[in-house]
Amino acid sequence: MMDTHAILGPVAALALWSMLMWIWMYATRIPAMNRAKIDAAKLVGGTGKSLDEILPQEVQWKAHNYNHLMEQPTVFYAVALALAIGGVGGGLNAQIAWAYVGLRILHSLIQATVNRVMWRFAIFALASVALILLCLNAFTAFVLR
Repeated sequence: MMDTHAILGPVAALALWSMLMWIWMYATRIPAMNRAKIDAAKLVGGTGKSLDEILPQEVQWKAHNYNHLMEQPTVFYAVALALAIGGVGGGLNAQIAWAYVGLRILHSLIQATVNRVMWRFAIFALASVALILLCLNAFTAFVLR
């Protein structure tokens, strides 16, 4: 019998990865802010993007990736939860979800370290194809049934 909730594993994995990126972001950003003599207690307004002109690029790459993990993956979470609730979150859908998560983690590692744009784009495009497949499978399961 297929585990129709197997897709929740990739959901949990990507959520945990996002929090690990959050830790990595602040583990590098806070020391960099200290080296730049930025007194966070005196900052008013602004966004993390305003630090792009002040902190080294390599530090900001982690922050940029964390922001990316709050964008497209929201669609992943929604469709994966719908597939799980609808009883079709196992088998191929779970495998595609794991592929999506693996590709997003690889995208994070590339962006946070070497940040080669074409490498990032290729991995992002593959992850997007996986997400499109999940969306099509959900549409087929719930709209065209």
